[in-house]
Amino acid sequence: MRLPFFSPYAPLPLDGFLEHAEKVKECAWAFQQAIECFFSKRCERFGEYLQEVNRLENEADEIKINIRRIISKRTKMQVDKFQLFMYIQEQDKVLDCVEHCLSWLSYRPETDLPPELHKGIFQLVDAVITPIEELSAMVRETRAYFETFSERQQRVVKEIIRNLHVCEHEADKLEDMVKFNIFTKVSDPIVILHMIGLAERIGEIANHAENTGDMMRAIIERD
Repeated sequence: MRLPFFSPYAPLPLDGFLEHAEKVKECAWAFQQAIECFFSKRCERFGEYLQEVNRLENEADEIKINIRRIISKRTKMQVDKFQLFMYIQEQDKVLDCVEHCLSWLSYRPETDLPPELHKGIFQLVDAVITPIEELSAMVRETRAYFETFSERQQRVVKEIIRNLHVCEHEADKLEDMVKFNIFTKVSDPIVILHMIGLAERIGEIANHAENTGDMMRAIIERD
């Protein structure tokens, strides 16, 4: 175990990373509600959820800018600055993909997707919400690691990263299932285009969550 008490390095801005991850998680919850609302004929709040996601995205951008400012000002850190920039950029892409999904849906407010295919969409959304919720835990455990430099704590972080990979794989399988069902059970080409585009955009959320884990692995193995 390495003792950090007399470290000449400036502390990492992990509190900011955690604050940003929490915004991403808030955005994911609004996203989930928006998707359910969109496919419900009784819900009229889709626009409100979209505005909520846009608001959270703007707040997350402010956090991201502040993190970059902090990193730029610090001259000597335990981790290469470029890795930290890449990490916060990848975590921010998760949020960007959420926003893009809802924007894509808003281009065509009405859909004729058969109700029996809605369940697959909801399952895919649930599959990408799980890794988003893991981001906060990953940052929190990474912060604990840099306080102790414990190998046990490092293993905790790596286990979360492995789980992100598992989640991404499951999301990939669900995305393929959703697209297959759309192609085989929908005849309207506009609906096919719109819903395939949605499935692919939802899948991208899990991809960027997985990438965020890979960035964090590089950070904790750099020291």
